Amino acid sequence: MDLEAVRTFAAIAEAGQFQKAAVDLSVTQQAVSKRVAALERDLGVRLFTRTPRGAELTIDGQAFLPHARELLRVAERAVASVRTGHRPLRVDVINSRGAASGLMRGFHRAHPEIDLDVLMLFDVETAVTAIRSGAIDASFRAVAAPGRPFPEDIKSVRVLDEPLQLLTGPDHALADATSVTVAELTGHRIWMPGIVPGTEWAAYYDDLVAEFGLTIEATGPNFGSDALLDTIADTPALATFISERTLPQLPLGGTPDARPAGHGLRRIPVTDPTPVYPHSLLWHRDNPHPALTTLRTHLAAASPGGDTAGTWAPGWVIPR
Repeated sequence: MDLEAVRTFAAIAEAGQFQKAAVDLSVTQQAVSKRVAALERDLGVRLFTRTPRGAELTIDGQAFLPHARELLRVAERAVASVRTGHRPLRVDVINSRGAASGLMRGFHRAHPEIDLDVLMLFDVETAVTAIRSGAIDASFRAVAAPGRPFPEDIKSVRVLDEPLQLLTGPDHALADATSVTVAELTGHRIWMPGIVPGTEWAAYYDDLVAEFGLTIEATGPNFGSDALLDTIADTPALATFISERTLPQLPLGGTPDARPAGHGLRRIPVTDPTPVYPHSLLWHRDNPHPALTTLRTHLAAASPGGDTAGTWAPGWVIPR
């Protein structure tokens, strides 16, 4: 069904005259008559009766009018859902418990008037494809894996360096340390199930191992963070890396988690240098969504930047 014909029908019903409807629609009266005739052919009924006073709806026209108005309202909502500046800002945060999700929660608190769609895409190639197609407006990605530069139409800015910390159980050899150097981690088993080969985080940890001679094991199924914490708490030979935002309620510096379900876990800062996991925002250079500029401005003000003295990140990460 031709929506312009439906719009013309509704305009005539409102104006009561073909001529006035033509003026309201900025078209000729002949065009109005042709649209109505085509709509009547499609529906197989007469919609108007011409009278000396103008145009009156037939019984069929009266029955069709509320549906015509609803069709036009649906069409307006459909257009608004994808019109830049009216549709929600669509952002990929990789997962719901990471730093990127925290950054977006902060953005939402600062700008509650901006509608958001938060998605979780798995790998960087999928995210870049979605950005280029317009399916999403932006994505948080930790690094650009070596040998896989982003396309020229993808812009990026480093927005957060997330320090890694060591998590141990109460019987681990380093459990009572207030901090540990990277060198002191040599020879200790760091268990991180869920590292998927070919992903940007796998590339990051490969470089961390190569740079400092660490032992990171990704063996075994990934049953989620709760199962990981239970295993670390009960296995003296294992530790894991977490971000400083993963367990903010857990005291720093080897102080045990005193909560009933805390298992005596220890969260210990890593120093000399502190490995940081760099997060960057990616977007298409031609994306006109006004909220994207607001997001970038917010992130620039909220994050301290990258390449801080005393920290380490691979040399191929997105620069500040």
